[in-house]
Formats: sequence, C-alpha cells, structure tokens
Amino acid sequence: MIKQLPNLFTLLNLVFGCMACVAVLQPGIILVADPQGQYSYDLPAQIWMASLFIGAGAVVDYLDGFLARLLKAGSEMGRELDSLSDVVTFGVAPSLILYQFLRLSFAADQEALDQTTIGLLPAFFIPAAAAWRLARFNLNAGAAAPTYFQGLPVPAAGLFIASLPLIYWNVNDNWVLSTLLSPLFLYAVIGLLSGLMVSKIPILAFKFSSYTWKENKLRYSTVLLAIVLSVFLKWLAIPLTIVGYVLLSLFFKKQFA
Repeated sequence: MIKQLPNLFTLLNLVFGCMACVAVLQPGIILVADPQGQYSYDLPAQIWMASLFIGAGAVVDYLDGFLARLLKAGSEMGRELDSLSDVVTFGVAPSLILYQFLRLSFAADQEALDQTTIGLLPAFFIPAAAAWRLARFNLNAGAAAPTYFQGLPVPAAGLFIASLPLIYWNVNDNWVLSTLLSPLFLYAVIGLLSGLMVSKIPILAFKFSSYTWKENKLRYSTVLLAIVLSVFLKWLAIPLTIVGYVLLSLFFKKQFA
C-alpha cells in the first residue's frame, strides 16, 4: 500500500486541477457597478482561488516525484498518471484563466461576451502544447538527461498563468492592470509559453543528486532570485522568477546540458 502513496499524491494533483477549473468557471465574468452607477464587466474576486489550487497542485506534483524516489516506487503507471494530471492542473485550468482574461479584454465590445469568437480559441493552445510536451517526455523518459528538460516544464507554464489573477487582484498599478487586459499581451503569453513547452530547448531540471553549491549553483541562483523578487515585487515575482529561470537556463546551458 505504501508503494501507492506517490500515485495518491498524483491523483490529489488532479483533484486540485479540477477544483481550479470550477473556481475559474463559476461565476465567470460578472457585471459590476461603480459609485456613479456605471456598469462594467470584471473578473470575480474568487477566481484567485483557482491560482491557489494550481499552486497546491504544483506542491503535490513535486512531492509525488520526491516520494517515488524516496520509496523507490517509480513506475510506468505513475508516470502516465502524472502526465494526465499535469495536463488538467497546468494545462486546462490555466487555459481557462486565459480564456476569462481574454473575454474581459474584449468586453468593450458589447456583443463580445455573447458570441463565440475565434479570438478566444488561442487560450486552448496551452493544454494542447502541454499534452504534446508531456507525451514527448513520457516517450523519451528512458533516455532523459537527469540535469535538464527538453522544453519548458508544464508546471512552470501553468504557474506563470496562475499568477495573473493574483497580480490582477493584488497589484494596483494601472500599467499592470492595463497590461493584463491587453489582448496582445495575453496572446504573447500564450504564444511564448506554448512555444517554449513544445521546443527542445534545454531547461534546467530541479532534480538534486547532491546539495553542493558547485553542482547546484544555477538551481540555488534561481531560488535566490525568487526570494529577492518576492521581497520587492510580491506577486509579480512569480512570473518574473519563471522568466529568470528560463533565461538562466538559456545563458548557462553549457553547464548542465
């Protein structure tokens, strides 16, 4: 029974992903009135719960791998379960967040929220790219290098998107809010994250064979970057840390790839 513990954590990841989907979809876009009686569309505050569920999924996703190695309980079944769960938690749920942000960005058009529009469909490139990335990972699992991934890990892409509602509701700078509601910015996020996931660019893996500075200086540098950014930038630190993680991987790939 204890050998199944990692798989139970993997399924918990899936449950968190499903809960994130529910949090995004209910109630969706809402109509709000300002003190002058003017009405406009907005995202409901509880959408940030989806971000927390995705974050919780990332924690248990890391723990299931840690437990599998600790208990020597790795299996093909576990690998497939992990990928299926990741598609939901870090692919489908984040795509729904982007879908809602795109809907809100189009809300200036009075009919935009009442009709199906091709402008919303790019949000679903994210789960498609995630599924492609994870299927390729499973096929190459036997030949995978322990120090790096091919392409951006799906959880990293999911966490980047999950940070957007937290930033929207907790950062009051007008330029930040206007950026989050810019279709061009949202399309750029979709294009870059999808492209990075399906690419074969070597991205540093957070798998520790030891804890020495010499062997893990890039990993520790990424953690240090995250701590420094979180102190000064709060929620903005999440996407910027992921950007920094990718840039460090690109600039220093000769050290681990």
